[in-house]
Amino acid sequence: MAACGPSGRNGAAIGVRPTLDRSQGRSESRWLGRLASEEGSSCSQGEWPRRREGRSGGGVPIPIFWIVAPWTAWGALACAAAAIGTALRHFASPPSQDDRSWIRVALFWTLGAALFGVLHVVVGGPVELLRGVAQIPWIAAVGILILLVGATSSMVWFQRHPAAKTLKLGAQHLALAVGSVVFGLPFVWLLLTSFKEDVDMASPEGLVWIPKVTQTVPYYDPERPLVETQLEGFTARGDILQRNPDGSAVIDIAEPYMLKGRTVTAQPPLRIVARKVPLAHLTLDGRKARGRVVQELDDGGRLVEVFDPPEMKGRLVQARPGEAPDIRQPGLRWQNYWEALQYLPPEANLGLAYLNNTLILVVLSVIGTLLSSSLVAYGFARIPFPGRETLFLVLLGTMMLPAAVTMLPNFLIFRWLGWVDTLMPLWVPAFFASAFNVFLFRQFFLGIPKELEDAATLDGCNPLRTYWQVMLPQLKPAVAVVAIWTFMGAWNNFMGPLIFINSSEKMPIAYAVQLYQADRAAEPGLLMAFATMSIVPVLAVFFFAQKYFIEGVSLSGLGGR
Repeated sequence: MAACGPSGRNGAAIGVRPTLDRSQGRSESRWLGRLASEEGSSCSQGEWPRRREGRSGGGVPIPIFWIVAPWTAWGALACAAAAIGTALRHFASPPSQDDRSWIRVALFWTLGAALFGVLHVVVGGPVELLRGVAQIPWIAAVGILILLVGATSSMVWFQRHPAAKTLKLGAQHLALAVGSVVFGLPFVWLLLTSFKEDVDMASPEGLVWIPKVTQTVPYYDPERPLVETQLEGFTARGDILQRNPDGSAVIDIAEPYMLKGRTVTAQPPLRIVARKVPLAHLTLDGRKARGRVVQELDDGGRLVEVFDPPEMKGRLVQARPGEAPDIRQPGLRWQNYWEALQYLPPEANLGLAYLNNTLILVVLSVIGTLLSSSLVAYGFARIPFPGRETLFLVLLGTMMLPAAVTMLPNFLIFRWLGWVDTLMPLWVPAFFASAFNVFLFRQFFLGIPKELEDAATLDGCNPLRTYWQVMLPQLKPAVAVVAIWTFMGAWNNFMGPLIFINSSEKMPIAYAVQLYQADRAAEPGLLMAFATMSIVPVLAVFFFAQKYFIEGVSLSGLGGR
């Protein structure tokens, strides 16, 4: 709906409070929200807009209304609605003998409505009803009606048809498949974007689902030769800036991208390599022609060397801007992944340094969490000692502390230990157990029959050996789900490295992805390629361990963690 500001002009209004005339059956009300007006719409100040002005065509008028009331009136309405709903459910359900529980529930809600009504009378406050009309196109109204009738008919048919069970199962699987497709669309977009060229990122045709690749051919440019040399262990390529009398040349590095912009002196003999230039199509003398772009002109035009048709081969054509577009075919641009790694700093060693740091954190965090949490949980579950229950409650109470509360003390402790700018603050705490995992393991330990522990004790096992050889193997589902969650948490940990790590070569992958996003936000293809490489290990772990993961989630109730 459209609204006008205080001056009566069209525009967006935030926090508009129109004053309605009580003499005409209206009253003062507060209209909150953003009301975006349309071109040609109009309304007078102080009126509830009943329709959009200036819109042609009819439709189905849908009345709309909203109640403006204090909280006491809302409470009375909610309780009254609950009481009416309870009565309707009873009368709509099949009759049962001596089922009078609904009467108590209905009386409870009725009493609540009465109490809120009394409070409303005491506290006071008007109850107002805002009314209006919205126009829905006939096509949309008919579609909604068909959908409602079809859904109702389908439910009735499913209840009465003999094959309803099979069809219902098929409908459930279809719904699961559709849901999987919907929730998988972001990942599909991520994967497809990682193979796109920059021209497909902001297409006038909308979102491009099928990537296209610009066709290229090798070309030796006699005027601007591309020279290859070695620099800091990498094969570098660049243009010649200056030729020296001794045969060497000063090279402006263009590849790899981590060294781009640097200059180096290449010693003779110079190795000239071909550069890749795009293919373009254009129209010459009324005929379609193809050629390779040998030079990009300053005015946006192109110098094209034609090779097709054969009778025009070798002809140089200076095309104006837009007259010689690239030849693009459906395909995947795999170079995005290699170029994404090349954009990393030299100390990252093409991302291997980030991967090594992350693997260290993941392995040590998983080992420390499993050992410490399960061992502490075994003590709380099986070893009696004074104050055990009280200490366990104190441990659970630490879960109520927000992470921000302990952030500064942790940093001060690790700085005093001299661990800042090292990986130790990120994995050492894992060896001191966590309250949630201790609680989870303890509940599993309590579910194991004590006879197993008694038998191990009779065989001469001490408590530690009993824990390791008898009790812990019974916790495979819990161990699997805690290991997977710990792996994912350590792999995606961003806040910890942000606080404790200063050196680029010590960053894990999660922190590197954030820095990469800040540096390459204007190149979505490279950014999505790097993000895809960062989540592949997590996906691999999930697919290989999904059996234990699902079993552990179902047994431990970690689905909403």
